[in-house]
Amino acid sequence: MTVTETVPARTDSCATAPRAHPRPAGRDHYTISEVATHTGLTAYTLRWYERIGLMPHVDRSHTGQRRFSNRDLDWLAFVGKLRLTGMPVADMVRYAELLREGEHTFEERQELLESTRRDVRARIDELRDTLAVLDYKIDFYADARRASERA
Repeated sequence: MTVTETVPARTDSCATAPRAHPRPAGRDHYTISEVATHTGLTAYTLRWYERIGLMPHVDRSHTGQRRFSNRDLDWLAFVGKLRLTGMPVADMVRYAELLREGEHTFEERQELLESTRRDVRARIDELRDTLAVLDYKIDFYADARRASERA
């Protein structure tokens, strides 16, 4: 959950809360280059996110320079997690659109996230199977090497 979402009175009981993004204390305005440094994203990617609607409503200075807020950094951290899940960009944009539409989209947002979670769990299962094969092969070669050293 990001700061950009409104939350009902109940609290979210996550097993592990997301780590806070490191930021200079007392600041809430960042240039695009500072955000690129904080997030590891390029300025081009940040502009693209804005253009496709994934990063809407970025504040501007009186000279037109983008001014990102801590809320924007929270959102970008969440988007980064969605990217790691393999969620298609179109689904991320759809999620952002639903978020902007308001609380009446909670159910659709939840279903989008649950679908992504199902995909992630399936990939984790595939990776566990792959890891077991790798472990087997590594053990095979280690045993073969030990046998050849004894001979």
